[in-house]
Amino acid sequence: MLFVCTGSAVLAQNVPPSREAQVAPGIEALKVGDLDKAEEVFSDSLRHGIRHPLVFHNLGVIAQQRGNHQQAVMRFRQAIALQPDHGPTRLLLGSSLLALRKNAEAARELNRAVSLMPREPEARLQLAKAYEASENWIAAVQQLQKLVELVPQNAEYFYQLGRAYSMLSAWSYQQISRMNPDSARLHQALGQEYVIQEKYDQALEAYQQAARSDPKLPEIHLAMAVIYLELKKFDQALAEVKLEQELAPESKVAEETKAKIEAAKAAAGP
Repeated sequence: MLFVCTGSAVLAQNVPPSREAQVAPGIEALKVGDLDKAEEVFSDSLRHGIRHPLVFHNLGVIAQQRGNHQQAVMRFRQAIALQPDHGPTRLLLGSSLLALRKNAEAARELNRAVSLMPREPEARLQLAKAYEASENWIAAVQQLQKLVELVPQNAEYFYQLGRAYSMLSAWSYQQISRMNPDSARLHQALGQEYVIQEKYDQALEAYQQAARSDPKLPEIHLAMAVIYLELKKFDQALAEVKLEQELAPESKVAEETKAKIEAAKAAAGP
């Protein structure tokens, strides 16, 4: 991530024409990755009294590229003091704060960057990372949802969204467990995990516990019916789907599942 501020960038003040020639070599050096030359030029500009946001910003970029995030934060803040509404500076400041594990400060700066550059993917990605670092999974998912809408062709962003959904799910179940360790939904979630692992006996036990915790909760008996169907235990499957239909008589899924069980039982013969 490299946002080099050039003389043509939208800034609060313009570099005096007499000074443009002095900072131009630093900009070119930074573009080609010559950090030593760029730092020499911009530091010399400061010594000659050119206290301009692009000078501080680009010194921040140099520090960040070298992994010196403390120095980068100082330089980006100096740039922001001169031009508070420059989005790239806010973005890079937030990313350095995140590297320093100052997650709350990073989120504040990155939120500002997003508001200034709502269509900049990197701003939303970094903000999502700041929220993840604070385990604010709801906010992280919201930012990643907007990111995939903004750049729908980027597979990495979809992966990050999927991972965040998974973490949000785990966090949600932790909250349920904290509030009620015997929650039917918690047992249901455990049953779903066992099904994914094809541990059907343990899945059935978890679903049965869910049904005991909340006998009127839909979906539980349906899930057990599907497992029994997979195990070719058709009578148990029909018994469970009947219980599901008593709880949710309008359920089309239960009706379709019952038809599948009956067809499978008939095909299996006597």
